[in-house]
Amino acid sequence: MEKPSILLVDDEEDILSVLKFVLEKEGYQVATAPSGEEALKLMDKNYFDIVLSDLRMPGIDGIQLLERVKELSPSTDVVIMTAYASIDSAVTAIKKGASDYIVKPFINEDVKMRLKRILEHKSLQKEVEALRYQLSQRLKGDIFWGTSPQMQEIMRLLERVIPTKSTILILGESGTGKGVLAEFIHNNSPRQDKPFISINCSAIPENLLESELFGYKKGAFTGAITDKKGLIELANGGTLFLDEIGDMPLNLQAKILKFLETGEFIPLGDTTKKQVDVRILAATNKNLEELIKEGKFREDLYFRLNVIEIKIPPLRERREDIPALVYFFIDKLTKEHNKKVKGITNEALSFLINYDWPGNVRELKNVIERAVILATGEFITANELPERIKGNRGLEFPAKTLKESLEEFEKNIILNTLKQVNYNKEQTAKILGIDLATLYRKLKKYQIEEI
Repeated sequence: MEKPSILLVDDEEDILSVLKFVLEKEGYQVATAPSGEEALKLMDKNYFDIVLSDLRMPGIDGIQLLERVKELSPSTDVVIMTAYASIDSAVTAIKKGASDYIVKPFINEDVKMRLKRILEHKSLQKEVEALRYQLSQRLKGDIFWGTSPQMQEIMRLLERVIPTKSTILILGESGTGKGVLAEFIHNNSPRQDKPFISINCSAIPENLLESELFGYKKGAFTGAITDKKGLIELANGGTLFLDEIGDMPLNLQAKILKFLETGEFIPLGDTTKKQVDVRILAATNKNLEELIKEGKFREDLYFRLNVIEIKIPPLRERREDIPALVYFFIDKLTKEHNKKVKGITNEALSFLINYDWPGNVRELKNVIERAVILATGEFITANELPERIKGNRGLEFPAKTLKESLEEFEKNIILNTLKQVNYNKEQTAKILGIDLATLYRKLKKYQIEEI
C-alpha cells in the first residue's frame, strides 16, 4: 500500500527540517514548502493526504492556503500550526474546514498522534464508501445498518428470508429502526410492486382498530354510512406491517390469529368471508413472553408471528457501527437540506461514539440532522452537538476506540467481500483496491480462515 503523503508548509526552515525528519521516521512520504505559493505549486503536480501549514506566513497565509487547498483538493485534510496568541485564528480555520490545529511550540508525539487520527478518520470514510457500494449491489433501499457482527448477521438472515412469504417478528427498543427494516424487507421482496400498508397498533383507539384492519359494511355501526375496505384488504398482494403488536387488544388478537391461519376475514357488519394474499410483518419494543405470562398477549399468536425473529440490538451495544451510520446520515441529510457538509471532526465523532443513545438510531439521525443544519463549514464540530451528548465524556478523543472500530470495520468488509465472491482472494483484493499480499497479511492479522 502507498504510504500516506504529507506536505509541510512553514517559512521557518528549522521547523520544516525537524518535522520532516520526525514524520519520515514514522513512514510518511513528506514534501516541504517554505511558503503558501510554493505549496500550491507542489499541489498542482502532486496529491497530498494532509497539508500541515503554519498560520502566519508572508504572502499567502495559512487561512488563505486552507481555502485554496479545499478548492484544489477537497479530500486533502489541512492542519494549521499556530502560536498561543493566535488561537482565535485557529478556531476560524476549523470553521473553514481545517481538520485540526496544533499549538506552537509543539511536542513531536502530539503531532504524530494528531496526524495518525486524521488518517484513521480518512481511512474510515473510504471504508464507509466501499461498504455502502457493496451493500447497494446486494439489496436496494435507502438503508444502512452498520458493520458490527450483530448487524451483519441480520443482513445475512434477510438475504434468505426476504424472498419468502414467511411472517417476520421484529424486536427491538424504540428507535432501533424496526419500521425502516419492515419497509426495506417489502421493497426487496417479490411483493415490492404491491402495497406496503403500515399500522401502529398503539396509536389507534381500541374501538377503531378492528374496523381499520378489517373494514366494515354500510350500517355496521353508527356513522358507517358507506362500505369501507380495511387495511388487510388494501394490502392484498403486498405486505401488512403491524407495528407495536404488543399493544393490540386481546379480543382483536384472536381475530388476527384466525386471519394468519386462514388468510380469510369478515368485515364488520358483513357475513361473507373475504380471502386475501398478504404477508404479515410485526414489530414491538415489548417483551412478548412477559406479556404472555401476564395474560396480556396470546401465546398461540406469538408462535404464529414468530416464524422468523429478527432482534435489532440497541445502538449502545454496537458502538462500532456509529461512525458508519454518522457518515451515512451526513451523506443523506446534506442532500435533503442542500448543505455542503462533508464530514465530522474527530472530537465530535468521539462524543457520538461515547454517548449511550437511549433513542437509538432515530436519536442519532436527529442529532446529525441538527448538526448538518447548524454547521457553518464543511465539517460538523462539537459546537453543533447537543449539550447532553457533549456532557457525556471529556474532550479527549479516544484513539484506541476509533482504532478498534476501524479494525472491526475492515475485518467485516473483508469477510463480506470474500463471501460475495465465493472466497476468491484475487477477486476480493481487486474489489477492495489492495494487492494480494496485503490481503493475505490482513487475513492473518484478523485470523480469517482461508478456504
